[in-house]
Amino acid sequence: QVQLAESGGGLVQAGGSLRLSCAASGRTFRGYGMGWFRQAPGKEREFVAVISWTSGNTWYKESLKGRFTISRDTAKNTVHLQMNSLNVDDTAVYYCAAKEYGFSQFGGDYDYWGQGTQVTVSS
Repeated sequence: QVQLAESGGGLVQAGGSLRLSCAASGRTFRGYGMGWFRQAPGKEREFVAVISWTSGNTWYKESLKGRFTISRDTAKNTVHLQMNSLNVDDTAVYYCAAKEYGFSQFGGDYDYWGQGTQVTVSS
């Protein structure tokens, strides 16, 4: 059974950085797209970034390019999200998700989800 476990969230001041991790287990993830999504209070869940487990190709929400970087460590079955220059609008619960075969920016296309990790950015 696939399990995704996020970690690395917390409280950070505006301008600071955080690195989120997603530990994936339960199968091999060759061919999978591994994504990050976030949901702020009172808002819909939104796409952040996705990486191909096999090729390492990436795709970002346009407005987050240059501040957020997604990466994966295939030896450790882990996906990371490096977040820099954080601002209060980045406050949200961040979710890791896995999609069999390919990329998507649509959460409904993903097959597995983690429980989420809270990121709070203070001004």
